[in-house]
Amino acid sequence: MKYLVKPPTVIKLLTQKWLTWDMPAEGQKIYLTFDDGPVPEVTPEVLSILAHYNAKATFFCVGDNVQKYPQLFAKVKAASHSVGNHTFNHLQAWKTPAGDYIRNVDECGQLLNSRLFRPPHGQLTPWLVYELSKYFKIILWTVLTGDFDQQLTPEKCVDNALWNTRPGSIVVFHDSVKASKNMLFTLPIFLEYFLARGAEFVAMDEA
Repeated sequence: MKYLVKPPTVIKLLTQKWLTWDMPAEGQKIYLTFDDGPVPEVTPEVLSILAHYNAKATFFCVGDNVQKYPQLFAKVKAASHSVGNHTFNHLQAWKTPAGDYIRNVDECGQLLNSRLFRPPHGQLTPWLVYELSKYFKIILWTVLTGDFDQQLTPEKCVDNALWNTRPGSIVVFHDSVKASKNMLFTLPIFLEYFLARGAEFVAMDEA
């Protein structure tokens, strides 16, 4: 496993001026997020599960998918979920010239009209943080469920999600084909567990 389920506290403290790692722990609010969609193989089922549990979420969308599936993107919005920018082509900042990266973010932004941004793979550089924070609220995470990890069992994904989430947590799932097995197994369990304990699943403000 080459990722951390929870970011190191020191990293959060050093970067919290520019990056959002969690939200204020108001009441029992939890901030559920989905990356990499929308895709017709997975996103409709996610929307159905969220509707069943009356849960709201924030979808960090890849612009190319929004362009390919505009009706599906419209369904996400119509269900009162929030959306955020995840670049147009799911670019890795550490492998992309900075100017190209900014243009790719802007291309996605033309489709979404959202002030929320999450970098794919959590990758940014200091210059990109400086530039993007002029226009976006940069959202990272409190809990990375690891649903995308095909070496991870669904049960371990459940453990990652349940035992690391607290009020105010920003929790990352993926509405992608790659993550679908772990995500679709974990999501209902996660929702039922926290709803039974009085949690409220809310979307982030796009403004």
